[in-house]
Amino acid sequence: MNRLFINIARTLLDSVRDLMPIIVVIAFFQFVVLKQSIPNIEDILVGTLFVVIGLALFINGLQMALFPIGENIAYAFAKKGSTVWLLIFAFALGFGTTIAEPALIAVSAEAAKVAASAGLIADLAGARDSYAYGLRITVAFSVGLAILIGVIRIIKGWPLQYLIIGGYICVVIMTAFAPKEIIGIAYDSGGVTTSTVTVPLVTALGVGLASSIRGRNPMIDGFGLIALASLTPMIFVMAYGMVVH
Repeated sequence: MNRLFINIARTLLDSVRDLMPIIVVIAFFQFVVLKQSIPNIEDILVGTLFVVIGLALFINGLQMALFPIGENIAYAFAKKGSTVWLLIFAFALGFGTTIAEPALIAVSAEAAKVAASAGLIADLAGARDSYAYGLRITVAFSVGLAILIGVIRIIKGWPLQYLIIGGYICVVIMTAFAPKEIIGIAYDSGGVTTSTVTVPLVTALGVGLASSIRGRNPMIDGFGLIALASLTPMIFVMAYGMVVH
């Protein structure tokens, strides 16, 4: 228990250090450039304190739970030697963590509002919800597929750069044909999918799997799943836009 409190205290100090550049930049432009006082300073200070505490608890939670879970599951599947179940788990992990991403939920809802205001879909609650849900399912499916492909890459030892280069060539080609209203959303979806829920588990899965397979280097082969998970949503969301619009 004492060790836990020491780790949290250390992480709190690290969180303050990490947030300090942001605080300094905001304070400089607010007081020096704009020459204005900060409104609702009490609320902002309380909110900043919550951010520091939440960030510290989140990082400790990753280290105590999510990273070990991902690595242990990867070890267990590799030891069992069941490639089919490993691939099913990889897809389910990518799909499940992405569909639960708060950032994706927020962006999908905002995209539905913009699509309704632009007349691309009916400005009704049901139409907006359906559009947002379809967008979330599309992105989640694409991330699940990306994690599946990434796991196959680790097993087979395929070079990552060829998959990334080929994927971005596909993105560039699809950009020329996709509706212009969906291109920005597609590009942003690649970023919002790789956030607080997805990244820790997926990274732990890749590193754990590469560590458990003879001949694989965790540093070279264990990373790269996040890059694939950022790439495939752009392709699938543009395809979704072509179908819907």
